[in-house]
Amino acid sequence: MQNTYTLHVAGLTRRLRYFPLGSGLYIAGFVMFGDIELTVRCAEELLKLCPEYDVLITAESKGVPLAYEMAKQHGDDTYLVARKQKKLYMTDISSAEVQSITTEVRQTLYLDGADAAKIEGKRILIVDDVISTGGSMAVVEKLIGQAGGTVAGRAAVLAEGDAIEREDIVYLAPLPLFTEKEVHL
Repeated sequence: MQNTYTLHVAGLTRRLRYFPLGSGLYIAGFVMFGDIELTVRCAEELLKLCPEYDVLITAESKGVPLAYEMAKQHGDDTYLVARKQKKLYMTDISSAEVQSITTEVRQTLYLDGADAAKIEGKRILIVDDVISTGGSMAVVEKLIGQAGGTVAGRAAVLAEGDAIEREDIVYLAPLPLFTEKEVHL
């Protein structure tokens, strides 16, 4: 049986499976999809650390449940999602590229013009499930800038690897990277 990493976050404990990242490194896979208790508790605890904001945004897709729950608990009537694909209903689209640690190819994120209008002149909180390299957040920041908004803060449930040292983000728990030796003890 494969070893797992024990994560303690927001007063909860979860066992995370290891996945190879390449170059002898592994990540512990953190997925909030389907875990309502984890999503609700993490949103509650993360909101306590976040600065004041007008609009909340996340990159599609793993941050979506968190963004929804944070917006709900904060009393917001909307939250925004930078999409991975253009949709037929999107108009006046802005875009930016990202290279994420968990994807093999460059991805483009898209923001609908109607969503961009909600950003203009506003303080925007960027949220995600995990910050690793910060690539996805950097692209969302670019979209915010294109729309005329200001980044109020950056927040995630977990900071992974070098992101643990960043002073420009708030997060609930660190998530180290692992070597092959650590994974196969």
